Amino acid sequence: MPARRGPQSRRLRRAAARGGRGEAAWREFAASFARAGMVPPAEPGLVAVEVAEGAAVLLLAPRQALTFTGKCRLRCLYGAVRLLGFAVTSHQPALPVFSPGTHCALTLEALPAARPPAATDRQLRVAARAAMRAQRVCRPERVAVMAHFSPACALLLLEHLDTPVTRFLLSHAPLSRLFEPQKKEESSFTPEDAVLASVGIVRCGAERGLLASESTVAALEELMRACCAEDEGVPVVLVCGPKNTGKSTFNRYLINLLLNRLPSVEYMECDIGQTEFTPPGCVSLSDVTEPILGPPFTHQQTPRKMVYFGQTSCEHDTERYLDVVKYVFSSYKKEVPLVINTMGWVKGEGLLLLIDLIRLLSPSHVVQMDVYDWKAMAPLTPEHVRLAPGLYTRGQQPARRGPAGSWAAGEGDAAAPEHKLLYVHPEFPRAGIAGEARVHSSILRDMSILGYLGQLQSPDVGAVLPLHSLVPYQVPFNAVALRVIHTDVAPTNIMYAVNASWVGLCRIPEEIRGQSDGPVLLTQTPVCDCLGFGIVRGVEMERKLYHVLTPVPPEKLRLVNCLLLGNIAIPNCVLVGQQGVEGEIPYVTSDYNYSILGSGKLKKKKHFKRREYAFECDYT
Repeated sequence: MPARRGPQSRRLRRAAARGGRGEAAWREFAASFARAGMVPPAEPGLVAVEVAEGAAVLLLAPRQALTFTGKCRLRCLYGAVRLLGFAVTSHQPALPVFSPGTHCALTLEALPAARPPAATDRQLRVAARAAMRAQRVCRPERVAVMAHFSPACALLLLEHLDTPVTRFLLSHAPLSRLFEPQKKEESSFTPEDAVLASVGIVRCGAERGLLASESTVAALEELMRACCAEDEGVPVVLVCGPKNTGKSTFNRYLINLLLNRLPSVEYMECDIGQTEFTPPGCVSLSDVTEPILGPPFTHQQTPRKMVYFGQTSCEHDTERYLDVVKYVFSSYKKEVPLVINTMGWVKGEGLLLLIDLIRLLSPSHVVQMDVYDWKAMAPLTPEHVRLAPGLYTRGQQPARRGPAGSWAAGEGDAAAPEHKLLYVHPEFPRAGIAGEARVHSSILRDMSILGYLGQLQSPDVGAVLPLHSLVPYQVPFNAVALRVIHTDVAPTNIMYAVNASWVGLCRIPEEIRGQSDGPVLLTQTPVCDCLGFGIVRGVEMERKLYHVLTPVPPEKLRLVNCLLLGNIAIPNCVLVGQQGVEGEIPYVTSDYNYSILGSGKLKKKKHFKRREYAFECDYT
């Protein structure tokens, strides 16, 4: 019998639905039922029981789904569930799950239980009880859950999740409500919501989740068959399409599906503007062995091969971009399937560059994500890629009929790529669109940088340490070479450019030999391995030292002999939000005379595409 809701519960629900949407209001709402001696009513197929502070057991009926935002640690106790394509079973360890409002909401779906042969219902119930007992779920909570149990359901343990990375992100004011819901209607707020909120997640409508189109499902099934076949070689899958069509979501879903069958998948990032496993501005090759259950800022890691390109667009340096892609791709050993992500720049020269990429990487499958009203991108069939000119490669000339009726081969410097085109219309709602808290791509890039810097925080639960309170490494001027990638800087101004900058920590094969103890400057940008990133938080001219803050471990720092400075900036919230500083905040100007020539923001006209029109920044 449903519990009656008095004036107090209505007031708490209103508070949770209005400005007080935080976890505290929802925990208070959940606690009000316990104080009144009432058991929250459960709707059919979805049972949520709080078993400890910050922990709950969730029961899902077969095919029952839960779409949610927030973060939690998930462990499957009985049965199985699917989460963004990955099947979570009772044999796996707990997984961190992140579903912020800035991205498409995640959906938990109960899978049909694989019933052991000759197992009775009684034995399965005993197994479910034992799984909860192993997680120290007390008897009253076990009884409440088992009252709704059926052998075909899925049983999950959800726990509050707190990591150094999320603590660091949430410590910045613009991101403090990253995992909180944007709105919650009072009429839809139920006691189950209160239990879920005590863990850190919020139920939302199914329309917020991923609803794949028929063409998406067909493409995924085709790729799964190709990647799991024993006699068809190792597939290389290149995913392309315009911006905001869901390429990243498609890649995550595909990788998670493959990890259900394979121990690892390789992923090559060619989109330097929206990277998956690294801060922006990188081309990288990563070994993926764990499911991807969150946006990029939640799973920053060190790739097997990485080059710091130093910009979020290659529009003004396409030749170096291709050199970098070729260098990174050379490390792929063709032992496991490879998923390649590409940029959303597919107009004009961007499309020509994409054709060059297909010829260079020779994928076995090309997934072209498109929308029906998009007219600028032709279907990238094998014939089109073979005949069309690229930005740096020529297409083959069509075969011509010879004098005796035979066909003569065409000429050109492009090899004939043989790939299978999978044309996908991302018809599912919100494809490539941020969640209710829609954000700009530059904010997503800042979040990736903050996710990387979050690795500097202590794993122990406690207060977040501001970056300026951490002890940096001291690097002598003559131990590393310097290079500014995106513009020319006079040697006399180089220290102004390096100070308080985001730098790639790289390794070049040449030995660094400075003629003096001053800075060593490179005349050209090298294509070299990047081992990580750091912040030059100070330059000490007297002792000729750089003070570098980085999470890269010391054993790898010994290999670094080059600092590359690109057009990637430290997020503003890091500089503006420095705590415990009296007076003016370092590196933040509060009183500035904008009448000085050149002091305003640079505005680059889009039709200036040639390199000679690139603006030079004045660091004086």
